[in-house]
Amino acid sequence: MNAFLSSANREEAWTTLEEKVLSCTRCELSASRKRVVFGQGNRNSRLVLIGEGPGAEEDEQGIAFVGKAGRLLTQILASVGIEREDIFIMNIVKCRPPGNRVPSPDEMMACSPFLEAQLALLRPELVVCLGNTPTRWLLRTSEGITALRGRWFQWRGISLLPMFHPSYLLRNESRKKGSPKELTWRDINSVKEKLDSLNKEIRQSPGPEGEKTDA
Repeated sequence: MNAFLSSANREEAWTTLEEKVLSCTRCELSASRKRVVFGQGNRNSRLVLIGEGPGAEEDEQGIAFVGKAGRLLTQILASVGIEREDIFIMNIVKCRPPGNRVPSPDEMMACSPFLEAQLALLRPELVVCLGNTPTRWLLRTSEGITALRGRWFQWRGISLLPMFHPSYLLRNESRKKGSPKELTWRDINSVKEKLDSLNKEIRQSPGPEGEKTDA
């Protein structure tokens, strides 16, 4: 995808891509889905969150992260002053795997061109992978999320951070030091620091006349 698309051309590309995703029959998940979950949020955000796949409520509504895990994710983001509508949220696969099972490699491969196109249009500077599936898929690793979370990786020039999936936190209520919830608190603060640093760089960058901008 051309990085220098005009805003009009980008909007047209988004529309075309969404139409393709909504009518996709590339894998067997299309036969059991109720609604495709394309992803949503600010398409100009520097921060993108990537999950595994839609659950039951997402399948009903066609919106990513609206179930219990999604509501917890909203709280996690809000705890450091990040609003959901200010970032973009999507999944590795766009249709719900039956029984909320992990998507198969074939299913992820079938959806991969759509994910790649979204990332090319979004051009994020920060990516957060929620859980094992997106982390392993993007980093091409067999290591688990427990070993990888909290570590920043460079991926195609993008800073990428694996974090626990909110659904995992729902199963682990402890807030003690070293617990999944406490580690996630550390991780989301790390994301906020990176995001604030990027925003500060933009504000201090020279404008067309050599003056700093307030962008």
